[in-house]
Amino acid sequence: MVIKQAFLVLSITFALALSGCSRQQSDWEKTRAANTTDAYELFLKKYPTGEFTTQAQARVKELYEERDWKKARDTDTLDAYQAFLKQYPEGKWTEEARIRVENFTLAAAPSNATPAGSEAPPSETTPPSAAQPAAPKPTPSKPPAKAAAQAVAKAPAKAAAGSSAHAATKPQGSYGVQLGAFKSGSDAANKRWAKLEKEYPQVLSGLSPKVSPKKGASGMLYRLQVAGLTEKRAHAICKTLKTHSQACVLIHT
Repeated sequence: MVIKQAFLVLSITFALALSGCSRQQSDWEKTRAANTTDAYELFLKKYPTGEFTTQAQARVKELYEERDWKKARDTDTLDAYQAFLKQYPEGKWTEEARIRVENFTLAAAPSNATPAGSEAPPSETTPPSAAQPAAPKPTPSKPPAKAAAQAVAKAPAKAAAGSSAHAATKPQGSYGVQLGAFKSGSDAANKRWAKLEKEYPQVLSGLSPKVSPKKGASGMLYRLQVAGLTEKRAHAICKTLKTHSQACVLIHT
């Protein structure tokens, strides 16, 4: 008799356990389908130590981070990104937030470079007396015909030399763009470039990146930059990338 009662109790307990598991499974599927913070929090309140508790907690954290990242991105200010990093120091969007913080910092820093074309011409900076060439020393007179022939022979050589010198001193573009700043190392910067180059081949056509390390308050940052651009090209690149919510800031090189 006692054995029968014990078996009956065990059977009822097992049946309740199965019923509980089935109910929790059903509630979990409904929660996943809703995929909202409210749904997951309600599930956790009902099953604080259930089979799916860990997954529900992780998903709630992801949803909150995505919500706060969207707010920071829409605000698009240095304070917004710094506040996001403070709240999510090791999250899905942490690296991207660091990139944008570094871009804001770089954009705010004064540039020591002088933009191309801003230098004053020599006649404006050189005193008149210094600008006057020294009087040539007298040379022995030559027959007019011989002197004319020598002048004709030297003219093309001088023109070619002048053209060569002008080509050698032609200034390169003094602008550039920064496309990211990475804490994890130069490999992350190179991967970012490969991704951008694949997604925006026409915008970045013919460009070669460089990874420039810089020590900041949060440690070493590896900045992905492209230098030697004209101001027009640099502005065009940033305008296109920012339209697609990609980090980009104009720099002087």
